[in-house]
Amino acid sequence: MAEAERIIGTPEVGDDAQPDPAAPKGHRRIAALIVVAVLAYLLDLGTKMLVVAKLEHQRPIEIIGDLLKFEAVRNPGAAFGFGEAFTVIFTAIAAAVIVVIVRLARKLYSLPWAIALGLLLGGALGNLTDRIFRSPGVFRGAVVDFIAPAHFAVFNIADSAIVCGGILIVLLSFKGLDPDGTVHKD
Repeated sequence: MAEAERIIGTPEVGDDAQPDPAAPKGHRRIAALIVVAVLAYLLDLGTKMLVVAKLEHQRPIEIIGDLLKFEAVRNPGAAFGFGEAFTVIFTAIAAAVIVVIVRLARKLYSLPWAIALGLLLGGALGNLTDRIFRSPGVFRGAVVDFIAPAHFAVFNIADSAIVCGGILIVLLSFKGLDPDGTVHKD
């Protein structure tokens, strides 16, 4: 009888009742997501303010010879400068990513997922802030990039946070860890 009740979902009464193994365990990780997002956002915003104040219209600063420089670049497009005519679309995509992360946060019980989503959220907010508030105008602003490795695109802290968050999400997905803290085996 207990097996049939388990299959149809009728809870058992008594000392031998087992909790649902698929239910999330622990506490929501919204605070961790917010802390990581705020730290990524503030680090991005602070470095961009410093770059605009001290490095824009100046010669690049060599960090590791020709391998790595700090060079102020305004990027109206996406990675590698592609899509300069689609700045409004990139702004809408960033806003959509933020909405999805905020909605997903209600079901967030996994600390690694909180860190990954916090990195994505902080990075998206950092670049969205540039697109909204920097010239040439609202929703057409150019993102401030400054980290210039040799033979690669110039990027910023927000871009780094987005890439690291994305890589972490892929790794968590391969491991079978879901945002709600459950683990599935495929």
